[in-house]
Amino acid sequence: MARHGDTTGNPTAVLEVRRTAIGEAETHHEPRVELGDGQIRLRIDAFAVTANNISYAGAGDLLGYWDFFPSPDGPEWGRVPAVGWAEIVESRHPDLAVGGRYHGWFPMAEAVTFTATPTSDGFRDDGPHRQAHAPIYRSYPRTDLDPFHDAAAEGEDRHALLRVLFLTGFLAEEFFADSGGATSDGAAAYFGAEQVIVLSASSKTAIGFAQRAAERAGITVVGLTSASNADFVRSLGYYDSIVTYDDIGSIDDVDSVVIDMAGNPSVLGTVHAHLGDRLRYSMMIGKSHHDAVPETGAAGLAGPAPVFFFAPSEVQRRTESWGADEYLRRVVDATRAFIDGSRTWMTIEHRTGPDGPKSAWDAIYAGGVPPSVGIIASYHG
Repeated sequence: MARHGDTTGNPTAVLEVRRTAIGEAETHHEPRVELGDGQIRLRIDAFAVTANNISYAGAGDLLGYWDFFPSPDGPEWGRVPAVGWAEIVESRHPDLAVGGRYHGWFPMAEAVTFTATPTSDGFRDDGPHRQAHAPIYRSYPRTDLDPFHDAAAEGEDRHALLRVLFLTGFLAEEFFADSGGATSDGAAAYFGAEQVIVLSASSKTAIGFAQRAAERAGITVVGLTSASNADFVRSLGYYDSIVTYDDIGSIDDVDSVVIDMAGNPSVLGTVHAHLGDRLRYSMMIGKSHHDAVPETGAAGLAGPAPVFFFAPSEVQRRTESWGADEYLRRVVDATRAFIDGSRTWMTIEHRTGPDGPKSAWDAIYAGGVPPSVGIIASYHG
């Protein structure tokens, strides 16, 4: 068994969130147990903490996020998955060596143990509790085999913050571009709409979506945001117009689609009420407004019922329609361009050490982090 000095024996720190009150987070400790055959232990060097992580906690039961890394502390506590980088520090798998560095989904912790199956570019977590999860959530490419990997200064930090969020925005925009596949039957792009309205326009997924939509001819991109974030959103240059939440009535009454990153029923309901039957499609993705008061749902909304966008399904559809190699080429090229461009609008802030991850969670949950800042957390350093 290969080992790395300080990774065994000491308890592992892990951030856990109270499932019924996700604003409460604590660092818990668990013993490090001996690995079984086929298992590996990774030191989690860094991970991104964004509003999307809050969304994962808010939808933990509905979408199964609590099942990624189950907490042994009972149903009261949960572990929120986060995107980051980790290195194998102990291995009992003959084909996965100590020192390999990987990108993917991890708990917000010092270290993690996986039951691993090697793949052509890394490994897959095949623990019994992961079998129900889409491959995209349990695949871990090794950096030297990963076409996305960026070794430039801040490259890994920016990829942890933006790579997965941009992919969601990219896929959502591609869905609209061919109206969910209907353009092959003669339908117009964007379901025949003249404008797309982006709720929570300052969120990183929204920015990725808008960057792609701005390059599309024939569609006007409207960013809906708070008054405090309006100048930042305007400065991006991806939106044709900016509307604040208190001025929804000023949105042009034309055929439209809406993409909701906010998850705020009141805001979405106001958009639906304003546009009514002029709405051609309503897509839900995130919940950046985690403190929004829940309402009764879509039953009373004017216009079409909102449809939840599940990115892994769109990955499958695009892989089948474009081919695996072409899908990868398009996504890699688009991701690299977006992340390179983020250097003009996003700075990186690190929160490290024993209190770093909790500090990051508390700040994001409180809404105290401006959209121009990305937070990278770690129990190390």
